[in-house]
Amino acid sequence: MGSPKTPILPGQARGLVYEVGNRRLIDGIDLTISGPSLTVFMGPNGAGKSLLLRLLHGLLQPSAGSVSWGGEAISEPIRKRQAMVFQRPVLLRRSVAANLRFVLQLRGRAERERIRELLRYVGLEAQARQPARMLSGGEQQRLAVARALVLEPQVLFLDEPTASLDPASTAAIEGVVKSAHERGTKVIFVTHDLGQAHRLADEVVFLHRGQILEQTPAAQFFDNPSSPEARNYLAGRLIL
Repeated sequence: MGSPKTPILPGQARGLVYEVGNRRLIDGIDLTISGPSLTVFMGPNGAGKSLLLRLLHGLLQPSAGSVSWGGEAISEPIRKRQAMVFQRPVLLRRSVAANLRFVLQLRGRAERERIRELLRYVGLEAQARQPARMLSGGEQQRLAVARALVLEPQVLFLDEPTASLDPASTAAIEGVVKSAHERGTKVIFVTHDLGQAHRLADEVVFLHRGQILEQTPAAQFFDNPSSPEARNYLAGRLIL
């Protein structure tokens, strides 16, 4: 499978704020995302992980502050170099292969071999003609990842894609994600699963109450977190 053909643009958030009503859910975040590391966002429920992911991908507009990639404000051309997989994917009422074909056709491409290659990559080649919505939960999520990868994004955002899956399906998704990362895609992965973070993360961004308390190499985060909130989180004692 191919890899991104141009260098990954470094992402930056500066003074990022997101408010709903009188509630500030993202509170003045400064963040730089760069390099090839697989970055995992962690924190208790309600910490702002998924919101931050959507802001970085341009799916939400910040109340204040800015997001840029490669020094440029996020725009449709930049978003076309990125892809996102949600916890509950929405699949087209078409076959497995047709879900991938649709994405390619939107960009004026129709590469049958690319579709076959990706279905082999995620272990769904035998189900190519099957209706996508007849797949199991784990298979649907693998198809969602394949659909995100079909255009070879520079950055792949994943928002708890294995939260409701069994261990075998989780392992399959993790294998696909690690392989995509090894082939050059920048991966930003939200999870509340400590075991999964141990298996995947090169870097951890730890959020609490809409703020980033730590951005550190994964080994350092798990062995010696610097904030009391992170220590309590890893010990199972932190409640938002």
